[in-house]
Amino acid sequence: MRSRRQGGRRRNTETAELNITAFMNLMVILVPFLLITAVFSRLAILELNLPGSSTEPADPQDQVFMLEIIVRTDKIEVGDRHQGLLGVYPNLPDGGYDYDALSEKLADLKRRYPKKTDASILLEQDIEYDTLVQVMDRVRVAQDIEDEAVVRSDLFPDISIGDAPVLNGGA
Repeated sequence: MRSRRQGGRRRNTETAELNITAFMNLMVILVPFLLITAVFSRLAILELNLPGSSTEPADPQDQVFMLEIIVRTDKIEVGDRHQGLLGVYPNLPDGGYDYDALSEKLADLKRRYPKKTDASILLEQDIEYDTLVQVMDRVRVAQDIEDEAVVRSDLFPDISIGDAPVLNGGA
């Protein structure tokens, strides 16, 4: 009699090895590359302080100065929410905004209200992003030249952004 071992098929009892060398080489190169090229971005969030709802009328003596800069397509308006407009700066003849006059007015307001740090920038619908950035720069920091050096001072660094009120007549 023949033994089953000799005459029948032999089963492969060895397990096949999985070669992961190429995969490990890829990971050794890929992980440091991704870590080195990762962009670490800093997100800046401007805190928006909304006024609370109050049913009782406000006492005029308790009203504080609330600076608003309204950017329209043809002018920039600076005002106080309670007192009204403090200055209107129409566009320059070349079509650009008068940022220098805005800076002067804001510096004057900072001298009058030195403890004030917040301001609201209100924009009409079709104002370009670059205009918003320019206005924000002028509202936050004043730049003066003293002894051939640029001196920066904070004006109103706490900025809130919103929609401008619509003018009468829809313009």
